[in-house]
Amino acid sequence: MLRFTKRADYGLMAIHYIAVNENLGAVSTKRIADEFRIPPELLAKILQRLAKEGLITSQNGPKGGYALARRATAITVGEVIRALEGPIRIVDCYEATSECPQMERCNLRRPAQKIQAAISQMLDTMSLSELTADDVPELLSIRA
Repeated sequence: MLRFTKRADYGLMAIHYIAVNENLGAVSTKRIADEFRIPPELLAKILQRLAKEGLITSQNGPKGGYALARRATAITVGEVIRALEGPIRIVDCYEATSECPQMERCNLRRPAQKIQAAISQMLDTMSLSELTADDVPELLSIRA
């Protein structure tokens, strides 16, 4: 099953919260942790990584916290996911250097690469500001 890790979930929730509340100034780790019931220690590590990758900035002091490093329209979901998880890969054999024992016989590598490209394109074209939009596409019906 394809799904985000808890780290990616929490990171997206946190940076989205920072974006939505940017008019209030820096947002503290405690405020985000309390809002979403995320363990503060885990959230602190996630926010530090996002800051290290240049997606958010850290501000010290009594009114300190985190703010976006760029406008929400200029930060993509793909950037956030890669900052937290590294390269986005749905299968290990996406790269030719894979040591998969099925590499010579696999008939799914090319289709998996197409799926990978579509997922990456979607994540790389969706900005943080789009996460609040109401135009979420309907799910395709799944046949049982």
